[in-house]
Amino acid sequence: MNTTAEAIETNTGNLRASDFDGERAFEGTLGDITAAEPRMECREVNVWYDANHAIREVSLDIGKHEVVAMIGPSGCGKSTFLRCLNRMNDTIPAAKVTGSIKLDGMEVLDRGIDVVPLRAQVGMVFQKPNPFPKSVYENIAYGPRIHGLTNHREELDELVETSLKRAGLWKEVKDRLHQPGTGLSGGQQQRLCIARTIAVSPEVILMDEPCSALDPIATAVIEELIAELKQEYSIAIVTHSMQQAARVSQRTAYFHLGDLVEVGATGQVFEDPQHHLTRAYVTGRFG
Repeated sequence: MNTTAEAIETNTGNLRASDFDGERAFEGTLGDITAAEPRMECREVNVWYDANHAIREVSLDIGKHEVVAMIGPSGCGKSTFLRCLNRMNDTIPAAKVTGSIKLDGMEVLDRGIDVVPLRAQVGMVFQKPNPFPKSVYENIAYGPRIHGLTNHREELDELVETSLKRAGLWKEVKDRLHQPGTGLSGGQQQRLCIARTIAVSPEVILMDEPCSALDPIATAVIEELIAELKQEYSIAIVTHSMQQAARVSQRTAYFHLGDLVEVGATGQVFEDPQHHLTRAYVTGRFG
């Protein structure tokens, strides 16, 4: 046992050093992995990066009109799992994904499907805002154009305006539509990326720590937006902020060393966690 592991064991009561030094002490996910109205159904998902088994047998549903928060310490696999949902791990040559991920009954991991329309249906907002080096208007118009969602300029204009309004950005940029999107503030850029995502009419929105680079005011705006967007979309969010998970989500999934340890209603996970690892994490004893 190394010194760090010994210290953790001393300070966290019923936690074992093996929980932190890379050895697994896991017997299956606690809680109900299913959703009443699933939009995505994930079963026994595994991810390897060469010989590194990064995700192990993860099963989880993402329901309609709900926000699922994925929490856990750095390196626990939550972002890796999130990227499986729209095949973003395909961009990593060393990655291998097995199991089943279904979107409205369609097998996402089927190698015969076209990932371009999949990534429109399951859009992603990244940790750092990444607007295209184009105007605000062109950032929103790009996706609908390449997916053939509009036939006329008037339709495209309306779609751009509607997307910016849904992202709560229209009033701030309506007089700057033809200025570079990169000239907006960090919070505005992130909302621009959200508007760009919803412009192609996704079914699910994935958010990988969307507020980590933002100040508290911009974070509050994004969180309010998430609450509004769940009325129309299914949302899965990875966050290191347990306060944010508690504020925005209806269900919370706790990951540890590549395992989905516990999942349940957000209030239950934070107030009455069933697994000792979940309890230690949400009470700030490690992480």
